[in-house]
Formats: sequence, structure tokens, C-alpha cells
Amino acid sequence: MLRIKKLDIFILKSFCLLFVGTFFICLFIFMMQFLWRYVDEMVGKGLEISVLAQFFFYSALTLVPVSLPLAILLAALITFGNFGERFELLAMKAAGISLIKIMRPLIVFISLICCVSFYFQNVVGPKAQTKLWTLLLSMKQKSPELDIPEGVFYDEIEGYNLYVKHKDRKTGMLYDVLIYNFEKGFENAQIIKADSGRLEMTADKQHLYLHLFSGEQFENLKSQSMNQKNVPYQREAFREKHAIIEFDSDFNMADEGFMSGQSSSKNMATLEADIDSMKVLNDSVGRAYYNEAMEATYRPVPHLTKSDTTKIEKAVLSSFNVDSLFDAATLMEKQKIISSAVSRAESAASDWSFKGFNIQQTESSLRKHMTAWHEKFTLSLACLIFFFIGAPLGGIIRKGGLGMPVVVSVLIFIIYYIINNTGYKMARDGKWIVWMGMWTSTAILAPLGAFLTYKSNNDSVVLNADAYINWFKKIVGIRSVRHMFRKEVIIHDPDYDRIPGDLQLLSDDCRDYVARNDLKHAPNYFRLWMNDKVDEEVEKINERMEALIDEMSNTRAMSLLTALNNYPVIPVHAHVRPFHNYWLNLACGVVFPVGLFFYFRIWAFRIRLSKDMERVIKTNEDVIYIIKNLRDK
Repeated sequence: MLRIKKLDIFILKSFCLLFVGTFFICLFIFMMQFLWRYVDEMVGKGLEISVLAQFFFYSALTLVPVSLPLAILLAALITFGNFGERFELLAMKAAGISLIKIMRPLIVFISLICCVSFYFQNVVGPKAQTKLWTLLLSMKQKSPELDIPEGVFYDEIEGYNLYVKHKDRKTGMLYDVLIYNFEKGFENAQIIKADSGRLEMTADKQHLYLHLFSGEQFENLKSQSMNQKNVPYQREAFREKHAIIEFDSDFNMADEGFMSGQSSSKNMATLEADIDSMKVLNDSVGRAYYNEAMEATYRPVPHLTKSDTTKIEKAVLSSFNVDSLFDAATLMEKQKIISSAVSRAESAASDWSFKGFNIQQTESSLRKHMTAWHEKFTLSLACLIFFFIGAPLGGIIRKGGLGMPVVVSVLIFIIYYIINNTGYKMARDGKWIVWMGMWTSTAILAPLGAFLTYKSNNDSVVLNADAYINWFKKIVGIRSVRHMFRKEVIIHDPDYDRIPGDLQLLSDDCRDYVARNDLKHAPNYFRLWMNDKVDEEVEKINERMEALIDEMSNTRAMSLLTALNNYPVIPVHAHVRPFHNYWLNLACGVVFPVGLFFYFRIWAFRIRLSKDMERVIKTNEDVIYIIKNLRDK
């Protein structure tokens, strides 16, 4: 029987509160980015609040599936980062609960989120996409608000160009007005110049009412041609003139039928049916074009009898001298032959170009439908993958809040976006197989999530900077310095009577080791890689030295502690072969550049080991002298 434990409730509560907040933050960011792309379609058109509310509502619905993966990644990073920072994750693991068991309630919850994401893409998304793009088209077609600027020509009124030198914004009066009316065509332009005027919108918002005062009107009486020198025109002076101009400023919703063929407005069932139909259509059209091309290749030449056609089909072109036949023709016949050949070639090229474009458009539409079908799965599965990346990564980083988790999540999402967008474009353009392009991001990030989950479950230091710094120091040869400090509580004092003898024996062993191994000379290259013996003597010398240092660190004498810091930290394996496996070492020696690098590295560490032995001997003498003084006191 499934039982919900208090720990599961605690984990779910911690995650869900953050998830709700991060989801709305991500949704707001994506909406602002979407709004920025279409802000020109809304500014200056006097759209009502209800229209703008519909735009934001439908855009939010379409962006929900995109916002969910990033919100889950950020919430998982912050949640498990907080657990690690407050040592709650350590307490859970200390109680015998593995990371997978800690993540178990959230895995169930994220699986439900994946189902919600799929539902939005398959049911809500197509309807919202249809409404949104219909609304955008209607907003594009809406005329802008009438706001005539000063000092420039205003051409937003169809068929008119208006120029106003000065405008009184309080009274709405226009001064020094110049109007070009091109409703009857550019040749029959009507020009009006007035001292002042007023422009108002009618109550039905379908016309503009123009009042002009003290001006003149010029109009051509007939069409003007390029070779006419004098064009008669009509001039009219007026004190007051009124005119009505058609100007539809009302918002009219476009028909949703134009979205019926778009892949974004279809659910999976419709996409599958349309994909099958397009495949059948492409096959039938391609087969018809092939048959037509084959028939055109062997089509009989007009005005020939059946027997002539049969002879031409059976004839071999190489048995005729085509150039001599062409040279035997008259000049008029040559011109006709060339003109006919050029005409037929151009006609065939145009025909096949159109057919190729038709096939390409159908193929492009088919790929768009297939990418839309795959995207419903990949975007839903991205929620689960991002959780398996964010949760273990937060446990490894162990940093909560909105600092490091935000940076890491943004970097991961950018990488995902680049990979996913590249794969989508490759699949859409036909350069990759559709399923390969659409599932590339999943194929790359899913192993990353599994790797991070495995490392975090085993308490790996995969993202611990100190581990990489120590590894780099080990490769380069930089070693840490010994730091011995006085202990506040000492249980057992050092045995000052025994230690000098042990130090003297340690010095004798160091001298003997240096004399027998000749560390300062270069080792034999071939013997180095073929020798599989382990240098246990150095390990034993180092263990004895560290044991003596650990015992002497319990002293209360600062002079002795200072002397202990002079002992070197000996890398006991750096002066021998780099790998434990015999065949791997042999392969490293065969690959000469790699083997040469390790050879010089081993030689350098052998010289260092010789100096370390001398340093141990010198420090032993100093420590023996200090202990002698302590005993005399």
C-alpha cells in the first residue's frame, strides 16, 4: 500500500512553493520576449483593454510548455541547494535514505507535470495558437490611431498625404495644412492648401470629418502624360471647406480559417492524419511527374508519321553527324531550329521549376507537421530530464537562494535551447532526419541527467573545485605545505625517550634508499614501462614518517611544532609508472609523445624525491636536537 511519509510531504512542500514562483517568473520572462517581437503591432492603434487581455491570455497559454522545463530546473536547483546548504540533505543520507528515495515523491510529481505539459501542447496549445495568431493578424490589419505629427508628411490615411506645420493639442486645431489626395491616381492628384483646419472621427469610427478654413484647391482636369507640356487644371479658393474621408479605425477580428493548414494549430490525431495524407499526395504527385517526364523524353515530334516516329525511336544518335545536318540547312531553317530549341528548353525549365517548387512546398509542410508531432513529446519529456539535471546538481553544488542556481540553470537552458533549436532547424529544412533532429537535445541531456544523478547519489566531488585544483597540482607537481598547529587538548604526550631512536632509524633508511636507487640519474625508458614492481619501500618510509609526525604533533613546545612543518609532503607514487595496469603503461610507452611526457615527469619527481629524502634527514637531526633540549629541561 502506498503511504505518504512526512519526509515526502516536506520535500513536496519545499519544491512546490519554489516551483510556483519560478514558473510565473519564467512565464513572465518568455511573455516579455514574445511581446517585444510584436510590440509594433500594438503601439499606437488604440486597442481596447479586452483585446490586449486576450492577447496576453492566449500568449501565456502557448508559452506554458516552454516555461515548465526551465521552472522545474530552477526550482530543483534551489530546493536541493537549500537542502545541501542547511545540511538537511546530509541528515537524510545519514539516516540511510538515498538520493533516489529523496527524489521519489518529486519524480511522481514531475511525471504529472509532464502529462500536464503534453495536455497543454495537444489540447490547449492548438486552440490558443489559433486564437493568438488570428488576433495578431487582426491587430496588424487595424488602422493606427489618428495622431498627425508636426513638420512631417503623414501617410497612414490610405490615399492621402497630410502635412501640418503646427498643431494645438488643447483645441485640436491644425495650422498651415497641406493635403495631397491620390484617390484618383497619381496623375490626377488633388492638392489642398489651407491656413487652418480640424480633423475629427465620426461616431461610427468609419470616416474622418475634415474642416478646412481659408485655403485653395488645385486639381488636374485630365490625365497627364510624359509628352504633354501643358496640363489644364482647376483652381478653387475657399473660406471654409468640408470633406469626408473613409478611414476604418474599428477593430475587426479576422477569420480563423487561415490557420487551418498550420501545424501549430493541430493536435496529434489531426497531425497524424495530415502527415499520412501528405505522404500519399507526395508519392502520387512525384509518380505522376516521373511518368510525365519519361513520356516527354520519348514523345514523338509533331508533323511526323507513325513510321517516321518509329524510325527516330530506333535510330542511334551517334550514327548521324548532327553538325553536318545543321550546316546543310538554310539560314532561315537554322534560325527556326535554334528558336524552337530555345523556346522548348525555356518552357521545360519553367515547367519543371514550378513542379519542383510545388514538391518542395509540400515536402516543407510535411516536415513542419512531423516536427510539430515530435515536439509534443520532446518538450514534455524535457521537464523530467531537467529535473534529473537540477536536483542532483543542487545536491552537488549545495548553494541555495537565487544566486548560483539561477546562473547554472540559465547556462544549462541556453545549451539546451541551442541544441534543440539547431536540431529543429535541421529537421525542418530537411538536412537531418526529422526524428534525429527533434530528439538530439533529449539524447544529449538525458545521459547528463543520469550521470549527475549517479554522481550525486554516490556523493561524488564532480563539481567540487578543490578536487580539480588538487588534481591539477598533482599533475603539474605543485604540492601543499604542511601546517602544524598547537592542540588545545592533549591526551597522550610524545614519548621523547623513544622518538629520537626512531628518527635515527628513519634517517638511515632514507640514506640507504637514495644510495640504492640512484634517484638523480635518468631512468631507463624501456625498463620504466616494462617493470611492473611497486615501490613499497617509499610507502613504508612515508607511513613511518607520518606516524612520527602525528605523535610529535601532541607536543606543547612551539619550537618542535615549527620544526615539524619542515617535513615534506611526499607523493609516493609520482616517481613510478603513472598507471597500475601493466598493459596500459606499456601502451603509454609505445605512444611516444605521451610516454615522453610521463618520462620527463617521472624523472623530475625522482629528483624531487631525492631532495625530499635529504630534507627528511636534515629535519630529523633538527628534531632530535630539539627533543634533547626538551629532555634536559
